Amino acid sequence: MPEHEPPARPRCARCARPASHCLCAYITVVPNRTRILILQHPDEQKHPLNTARLAVLGLQRAELLVGEHFPQLSGIIAAAGSASLLFPAKNGAQLQPLAAIPQGMPALLIVPDGTWRKARKIVYANPVLGALPHISLPAGEPSRYRVRKARESAAVSTIEAVVRTLSILEPEHDFEPVLKPFEVLVEQQIRAMGAELYRRHYPA
Repeated sequence: MPEHEPPARPRCARCARPASHCLCAYITVVPNRTRILILQHPDEQKHPLNTARLAVLGLQRAELLVGEHFPQLSGIIAAAGSASLLFPAKNGAQLQPLAAIPQGMPALLIVPDGTWRKARKIVYANPVLGALPHISLPAGEPSRYRVRKARESAAVSTIEAVVRTLSILEPEHDFEPVLKPFEVLVEQQIRAMGAELYRRHYPA
């Protein structure tokens, strides 16, 4: 007799987490003047630690597109009037306060989401991104993403990168609440893993 796969666990339609681990109660929508557009690699969409989705849910002006090639980008960038790419550049362009952008002009920050290799693939697959000013985050505190290893010691999750960037661009706003569901997500993963296994794989 053919084996039947166990039924999938019910998931929250909003945060996409299992219903038993729904994060919606921890999501607070924070206003932001800089529009955020996250370009998510398809492999990240179903990842259990999908922080890009949490970033979009926690910001008033944010959108998530999934794919590798985005033919609509030229139109989106043209309509924005002013756009930048959050991605390391050889010249190490640093963040400037949003006040430097003429008042009334829409500002758009595009953020590739995926591993470094997949994020670079998105940038190369969409030449219009390469023509944008690149913004690099200055060195900061270590990532709070305690359940994911990264080759780069300064690497942070997508939600952390967005929050750190907005905190520099819009210092008058407090974006810390956006990170709350992310912190709960990390704690959920640590509990599910067990303290001993966590210490073995993620030593302090």
